[in-house]
Amino acid sequence: MTRRLAAMMILAAGIGTATAARAERLITSLSNHQIMITSNFTGTEVVLFGSVERDAATVARRGGYDIVVTVAGPRETVVTRRKARILGIWANVDSRIFVEAPSYLAVLSNKPITEIAAPDLLRRLQVGLTNTLLPQQVGTDVADVVQKDAFREAFLRIKRDHRLYREEANAVTFLTPTLFRASIPVPAVAPLGSYEIDVKLFADGTNIGRATSAMEIVKVGFEQFVANAAHDYGLLYGLATAFAAIVIGWFASVVFRRD
Repeated sequence: MTRRLAAMMILAAGIGTATAARAERLITSLSNHQIMITSNFTGTEVVLFGSVERDAATVARRGGYDIVVTVAGPRETVVTRRKARILGIWANVDSRIFVEAPSYLAVLSNKPITEIAAPDLLRRLQVGLTNTLLPQQVGTDVADVVQKDAFREAFLRIKRDHRLYREEANAVTFLTPTLFRASIPVPAVAPLGSYEIDVKLFADGTNIGRATSAMEIVKVGFEQFVANAAHDYGLLYGLATAFAAIVIGWFASVVFRRD
């Protein structure tokens, strides 16, 4: 009986601790969970709304709250190459493979992330572009490298130039002390697939809450029909394409024929 009573007391203490740890929690919602790509798609924005819920016993934070929203697109393996002039000709002299890197990565916050938490915590939580792990394959080894690695910096620069990687310090707006919104930019070149949305809540330099969500980018209309046909019926698609090219060429020769 004594052991059972002790076990019940430990269980009650654990439940009390878990309840205290969840005194503040995040609730988030997206304006659109599915983005449909058509031939005239030029980009769009998805709005994320969220609120910080506190129980009756939670005391308001004197420093307020901070939010960091990280949006990661489908993973991909990318080869980067470094060129150099050899005998007057530009040629590839070295390459590096980035393994399972996010094809799209956006870090949105209400203020610069360096002002939200200590560098060690940000690095451990992988908050921000500089703290995101980007494993590289060097020979047979796969590992992340130092932040100032030339290939890593070139990879981030190219992704930024294509608007696929971004870090915005004023993209999250607090409408009230506990209600916020964030606009997630979706460029026209955004890859198709599922996107993971990770929302972290900070207070007094500590991560006190987290919520996750997801959205999907799909292709619809005639473009999707053509893509599916090419993927599922490769031989028939190739024959149809060749036949269409012959017919169009014959028709053009008839129309523009000079007598």
